[in-house]
Amino acid sequence: MLKRLVLCSFTLGLSLALCIAQEKAETDQQIKQKIIRESLAGYRGNCPCPYNVDRAGRSCGRRSAYSRPGGQQPFCYETDVTKEMVEQYRKRFGQKQQKP
Repeated sequence: MLKRLVLCSFTLGLSLALCIAQEKAETDQQIKQKIIRESLAGYRGNCPCPYNVDRAGRSCGRRSAYSRPGGQQPFCYETDVTKEMVEQYRKRFGQKQQKP
């Protein structure tokens, strides 16, 4: 990263801004994780996903909101987040897809 910033410091004006923006580009997986975290942060309760534990320390499992039909449906797994959702996130935050 330091090497990239040093390289960027030799560029001028818009080139510097583009160089910094590229450094901040996120992978699809990173964006999916952010979407999941946002979804869970908006859940009011203590068992949004099957892998969570309740206040007594027991696994939520089938008692989780994710496992119950109707009501809130939090995103718990990367497979819950579609490509379209990732693209909407990129548009909302002005990001381009990270190059491999």
